Amino acid sequence: MAEENREQELGRGYKYFAMGLRFAGGIVVFMFAGLFLDRKLGTIPLFLLIGTIGGAVLGFLSIYRELTAEEKAGRKDGGR
Repeated sequence: MAEENREQELGRGYKYFAMGLRFAGGIVVFMFAGLFLDRKLGTIPLFLLIGTIGGAVLGFLSIYRELTAEEKAGRKDGGR
């Protein structure tokens, strides 16, 4: 039984690690998209800043929605 708990803890850890990577990846992708637009339009650093902030906000909202949905599901299952 102790082995199952360890596997569950590792699974939970990987899930949160993946959330962190998704958050960072969103920032990086939107940052590079903004940089690309800036180079094409000659407006450095306007779209770079907008892309970086937009990626951070969208990444945060994505993680927040996932965590709140998980919390609601936990309440329905009786806290499991």
